[in-house]
Amino acid sequence: MPTFTAGGATISYTDTGAPPGRADAPVVVFGHGLLFSGWLFHPQIAALRDEYRCVTLDWRGQGDTPPAPSGYDMDTLTADALALLDHLGLGAVHFVGLSMGGFVGQRIAARHGGRLLSLTLLDTSADEEDPAHARRYRLLADVYRVTGARPVLRQVRALMFGPAFLAAPDSRPVLDEWARRLRRCDRAGIRRAVLGVADRPGVREELRRVRVPTLVLVGADDRATPPAQSEVVAAHIEGARLVTVPGAGHSSTLEQPAAVTGLIRSFLARAAGS
Repeated sequence: MPTFTAGGATISYTDTGAPPGRADAPVVVFGHGLLFSGWLFHPQIAALRDEYRCVTLDWRGQGDTPPAPSGYDMDTLTADALALLDHLGLGAVHFVGLSMGGFVGQRIAARHGGRLLSLTLLDTSADEEDPAHARRYRLLADVYRVTGARPVLRQVRALMFGPAFLAAPDSRPVLDEWARRLRRCDRAGIRRAVLGVADRPGVREELRRVRVPTLVLVGADDRATPPAQSEVVAAHIEGARLVTVPGAGHSSTLEQPAAVTGLIRSFLARAAGS
């Protein structure tokens, strides 16, 4: 994967380039959720790359981005995302962020709205982590740092994916690939990434400053960031549209890829005409 440097860290990214014959195609930047990588959006990129230039980045310590000694807080990750836009020489883009990627997307939209054409938020929250959940995440992160993924994989999987997806036999290849990719990551980097999420401050009151077209999607069975949290996000962004995706948990892009892709495609088309 190509890389660039931001704040002393090496960040990996992917870039499909402009579709053939469409050098001026709009750009969609995808920000993944915790314990994933840009791979989280591979169904959407496969469907959209003929219409859009699709870019992903892997947050510090996750995917193909190596661990950094510091900088796992959401403000630093926001700076990393903006640095990628600068590195690629991009103007305003469409930003799609799931969970952790949504924490970043909200910050970009509220503080650097001129860098965005639209904002899509999936399975995310505008608030700080619930203290009980934060304690659990810190414990899981510490166990993972010492023992690796195996002892905590079942608990984490139940947070990352909904019950219907976990029970479906044809979900096994996706679950196995997710686990394989997670095991490749540096344990210390993953621990720092988890702590960055667990200790993040909320941005609810900043959302009043968001002025770009916004779509908020959430899986009906999301346990990590339940639908009520997406309702709060949508209520605080003027004109935001909220959609609940049936049969999906926290990783809605993988659990209901056709439904999520269709919603994003329709929204991007409407945003282009707004």
